[in-house]
Amino acid sequence: MMKTLIIGGGNMGQTYAKSFLGAHILRPSDLSILERNLSIQEKSIKELNIKNLHETPDDFITEAQLIILAVKPQDTAELYPKVKPFLHAEQIVLSIMAGVTMDSIEAGLGIPKIVRAMPNLPAQVGMGMTGFTARECVTRQDLIEIQNLLSTTGKTIYFEKETMLDAVTAVSGSGPAYVYYFMDAMIKGAMDLGFNESQAELLVWQTFIGSIHLQNKNEISCEDWIKRVKSKGGTTEAALKIFNAQHISQDIRDGLAAAFNRAQELGGLLKPDSVAADVPSKKSEG
Repeated sequence: MMKTLIIGGGNMGQTYAKSFLGAHILRPSDLSILERNLSIQEKSIKELNIKNLHETPDDFITEAQLIILAVKPQDTAELYPKVKPFLHAEQIVLSIMAGVTMDSIEAGLGIPKIVRAMPNLPAQVGMGMTGFTARECVTRQDLIEIQNLLSTTGKTIYFEKETMLDAVTAVSGSGPAYVYYFMDAMIKGAMDLGFNESQAELLVWQTFIGSIHLQNKNEISCEDWIKRVKSKGGTTEAALKIFNAQHISQDIRDGLAAAFNRAQELGGLLKPDSVAADVPSKKSEG
């Protein structure tokens, strides 16, 4: 078990703490949280029963084998100088900060062993999707332990190239918002057809849940499922004709491309000089 410190006790910090402890992959004595917000600390004590809570950096940082950065990217300029004096080269830093490159983290903290991950919102209920990558100096054994930690929140994929995390951000990181966008449109459309709000929500929510479970239990492509649902001259075909005429499929793909481009732009804004599946053999991508 890696002695782990989570810096940042917000939503994702607490999600990780809860998942690590709930899966018994860490003992309470092996987990610490550094959080300056006292109200968040009180919530952690009450909900997670975590004893090792700290408000300010100190020698306890040196004892951690794994340090998880679960703070906002804009907080790094203030954070790095405060924690850097307590770090040493054998520690591993796992960052879940969007857009902050490994070069940037090393420049700010001065240690080489860095893992970068991109989780998404469903991690809060153990159904997340996390893409991650690492520096070459992080050993395979360390990566396996880190993947075990990340997998307590859902599925994981390892990528050899850090640039793939911008694509992960565009697809699964931002992806829940796309799903909710489509669901919201369907709910409003259902209400236009005469359903009340609760009826519309139930119809749409269960349709999404059922469709996902059906997909998970069968090795059938989305295109084939569409063919199974629709019939010539039927209701489904009528709806799909509208979607195709409005180029909705292409619009979605264009939206992902725009999210990817923005992720790359943010990575450029947060470059080093601006701040104070199974784990493979590190020769192939997952």
